[in-house]
Amino acid sequence: MEPPGEQQQLRSLRDFLLVYNRMTELCFLRCISNLNYRALTREEEACLDGCAGKLVHSNHRLMGAYVQLMPSIVQRRISDYEAAAAQVAPGSSPKEVPGAAPAPLPAAVGTETHPNQRVAASAESTPDTVS
Repeated sequence: MEPPGEQQQLRSLRDFLLVYNRMTELCFLRCISNLNYRALTREEEACLDGCAGKLVHSNHRLMGAYVQLMPSIVQRRISDYEAAAAQVAPGSSPKEVPGAAPAPLPAAVGTETHPNQRVAASAESTPDTVS
């Protein structure tokens, strides 16, 4: 099993690559119109600069808002967990409390997974059954 620090680094790299790949795909589809030449036209370059700039700027704004909201989200989860743990009978673990597990964090813009990736991810977490 990998150390938690390595897992976090891998998750961060994966998230970055998802955002980068999605941005590349969006800007390519929007700006590239002619594949007959190896070099980009001036119009294509200008479109790509604007497209990538807008996406990077919006992602920075989104992450800034996320950083501001994160402390209150964490505090709310801690108080919810403590309230659920207080209701547990002595001797049982908090993991047995329904709903005590933390909810997943919201994804940043551009980090959505492709529908096929969702299917693959959910297939990994479910046991194999023979039909």
